[in-house]
Amino acid sequence: MTTLLSRRAVLQQTGIGLGSLALQRMLMGSDLVPDAAGRPGALPSLHHPAKAKRVIYLFQSGGPSQMDLYDYKPLLNEKQGTELPDAVRQGQRLTSMSGNQSSLPLVGSPFKFEQQGESGTWMSELLPHTAKIADDICVVRSMFTEAINHGPGVTFLQTGSMFPGRPSMGAWLDYGLGSENENLPAFVVMVTKNKGGQPLVSRLWGSGFLPSRHQGVRFRSGKDPVLYLSNPDGIESDSRRATMDALQQLHQMQLNREQDRQVETRIAQYELAFRMQASIPEATNFADEPAHVLDDYGPDVKNPGSFAANCLMARRLAERGVRFIQLYHPGWDHHGGLPKGLPGQCRETDQPSAALVRDLKRLGLLDDTLVIWGGEFGRTNYCQGKLTENNFGRDHHPKCFSLWMAGGGVKPGMSYGETDPYGYNIVEQGVHVHDLQATVLHLLGINHERLTFKYQGRQFRLTDVHGQVVNGVINQG
Repeated sequence: MTTLLSRRAVLQQTGIGLGSLALQRMLMGSDLVPDAAGRPGALPSLHHPAKAKRVIYLFQSGGPSQMDLYDYKPLLNEKQGTELPDAVRQGQRLTSMSGNQSSLPLVGSPFKFEQQGESGTWMSELLPHTAKIADDICVVRSMFTEAINHGPGVTFLQTGSMFPGRPSMGAWLDYGLGSENENLPAFVVMVTKNKGGQPLVSRLWGSGFLPSRHQGVRFRSGKDPVLYLSNPDGIESDSRRATMDALQQLHQMQLNREQDRQVETRIAQYELAFRMQASIPEATNFADEPAHVLDDYGPDVKNPGSFAANCLMARRLAERGVRFIQLYHPGWDHHGGLPKGLPGQCRETDQPSAALVRDLKRLGLLDDTLVIWGGEFGRTNYCQGKLTENNFGRDHHPKCFSLWMAGGGVKPGMSYGETDPYGYNIVEQGVHVHDLQATVLHLLGINHERLTFKYQGRQFRLTDVHGQVVNGVINQG
């Protein structure tokens, strides 16, 4: 009997097929990182010794106001209500939301600032819990980006490009380093539930042109943290195992015939999903957490899907070898009503963020876990809309913003970079988005210029053709 082959099968079984076999061998070799306890990555070895093994990224979507949280600017209070000087603005573009205003009145922060810890880091009164870990974190006050709107801004931080379609940072790390745990995803995403704000879409944690096995797995609150993972009613585990075995045999037959990497990915994903049926309930159950730990994260920790609960979940996943854990907390887009809106955001995030750092430190995990806290850009030093005695808003500002990092080889108890007295431009040690991404990869033992993937005829990387490692924030000891 003659077997008819598809055009794809013919190509794969000839020249392209040989290439697929070679690639498969490269990806599945036993000498790749990490060791046999997990799933190997594409890198034969680390480019240099790593200071971090994993990342927890606490992404504050919407653009937190840096001069109301971390970048103390008393001059703005002195010049409250006066016009933004042309010499400071330097003709830089504004968004359409405030660019047509006849006046751009400066507005200082209504919140008090104090120096915290032995490091003397300036922090707002809105961050009493973060103030207690001031000596454990590195505040970067000189971040900048080209993105001026939320969609491109968030996409840039997550994927290294303002245009959709590129792999996310977590996908790149899963691709390059593989997994430390064969029973959980290497890349997990959580979004604070019941929060308004700018939309967060799945492409932000997608795999782009990398194989789909590297995309982030979203955990949700409720009975089923991962959709479609549980067995349907009436289906027992033994029956599901038998079904999986039969399905794997069929997929293996197709793989032997066509050498299709997508089939290989499908086999791996089905197997991971089956193993997760046992690992996910254990990882997401807080019953074994001591009362003092729960208290440290705050009362919201008992509310599944809250930022506090997601922070504790992040620590539990880090313990279990998850490589990249991404938390999104929307609601920071204060074009108006900032004096009331910003304190609410801080009440939701300040205590859990600090508790996460302390918890990792208590368990000996902070040394090799990199924690990042920050948004996609900053806010303007002038008021959007009408400035009143008790109310104002701030527009988007890409020229400077703040974030902090802790653990994972980062210098603790320091501030890096400086903005001008108006908080409008960077005057010292600017850190571009690609510089941050290059630094994160460096801390994980990766040269950002050498983790690449060929797509549409050229080699792509997370940092595109830019990026410098920020050695000033790295603990060289």
